[in-house]
Amino acid sequence: MKAAALPAFDALGAIETDIVSDDGALDVLRLVDSDRDAVADLLRLHGLALIVVDDGTAIPGSYWGDCEAGLIGINVYTRADTPIHSILHEAAHLLVMPTERQALVHTDATDSIAEEDAACYLQILLADMLSGVGATRLMQDMDCWGYSFRLGSTRAWFEQDAEDARAFLLQRGLLDLQQLIADAAPPGVLESPQD
Repeated sequence: MKAAALPAFDALGAIETDIVSDDGALDVLRLVDSDRDAVADLLRLHGLALIVVDDGTAIPGSYWGDCEAGLIGINVYTRADTPIHSILHEAAHLLVMPTERQALVHTDATDSIAEEDAACYLQILLADMLSGVGATRLMQDMDCWGYSFRLGSTRAWFEQDAEDARAFLLQRGLLDLQQLIADAAPPGVLESPQD
């Protein structure tokens, strides 16, 4: 897919120019553009399964339909044209919910706004574990797709307004507090003094 325009960002990181392909589709990273085995391995690492259905087939468990990922139990259903952000978002929903609910999930995973926010945050972290995707590109794709945050962009929300999502993930043991502290500290602050 050839992009008609490259994204331009304002001071808060909001996309000013939509990414649209020549055929009118949103130009976001899709499973076909990515290393399918790496995506499957990432999900498997977290106890989930990636199930890819044939092109043109309805995706089982898809809440939104069309090319959006679906959930049934611990399975994340996709097609080649499923956006990576959708796959990671649905996987993140499964990871943030209590384990006993995972087996019962079919299509609608959201239990609360807190879970939805935590899933959005976690999908960004998961993207950084995939070569060729990364958090920056995933946040651009989320904006392009229409995710809506009160600060105007995914990046602004992630960097300035996601304290509740981080707290939720910390409480569920899905974030490493020491790593968060190290990432937030100015260089050298957490290093041991030299003798």
